[in-house]
Amino acid sequence: MTTISDLGNLAAAAVDIPAREKLGLDAAGHPPRILILYGSLRPQSYSRKLALEAERLLRLFGAETRVFHPHGLPLLDSVGDDHPQVRQLREWSEWSEGQVWVSPERHGTLTAVFKNQIDWLPLEQAGVRPTQGRTLAVMQVCGGSQSFNVVNALRQLGRWMRMVTIPNQSSVPKAWQEFDDNGRMKPSPYYDRVVDVMEELVKFTLLVRGNSDYLTSRYSERKGDLSAATLASASGTAAAPPSTAVEAPAVQPARQACCGTTSTCS
Repeated sequence: MTTISDLGNLAAAAVDIPAREKLGLDAAGHPPRILILYGSLRPQSYSRKLALEAERLLRLFGAETRVFHPHGLPLLDSVGDDHPQVRQLREWSEWSEGQVWVSPERHGTLTAVFKNQIDWLPLEQAGVRPTQGRTLAVMQVCGGSQSFNVVNALRQLGRWMRMVTIPNQSSVPKAWQEFDDNGRMKPSPYYDRVVDVMEELVKFTLLVRGNSDYLTSRYSERKGDLSAATLASASGTAAAPPSTAVEAPAVQPARQACCGTTSTCS
């Protein structure tokens, strides 16, 4: 377990460990489960260093963490879904209640290494949505001056994946100046922002988890489910919807695939 003494850049008196009771929630419950993804394979990857710094903070704030290392993850569709790393990524995404996405900026946007990880996560598979309703924090590292291209792109991607992206975010410019020889982030306003983001992620995760199914329940999908149930009942393959349900509309076409994928629209 990480302690404040392990994070020498923190002002101990200013640290507030998020807790369920502080949010008006029942104090019982397991630690928030956070998955961390980063987007570079370089030996001196600064997105990995930032991801590991985030992990230390998350553990201090009481979260359980897993960091997925993308080395060896095949390109999308080059192997089957049963590839060990693909299975691990999907299982860890389903395990998570919140996620941290960290990518370098390359050619004005996120890297192919990072996008490949997200592309392996379907919006829906066998009734399971491995990202919907989970909280999300986005961060980026820059080789030069500060930019927000990547965090903006990650927010758009998080919306498409039906995630609850927290308001705060972090962009670290000239990342090669912000880490010491041991890979630890130096004290700076940029480090303080990373602390802010991780603290906020834990708080939002405590609030959202357990309610994510209700928060992401959609009228259009409930309407489609009623239509499907009515059609199934008429064909004798399933019971009719409960009498307390709203009047079923005329049968609608099955949900269309978007952009050539087999995922439902976001």
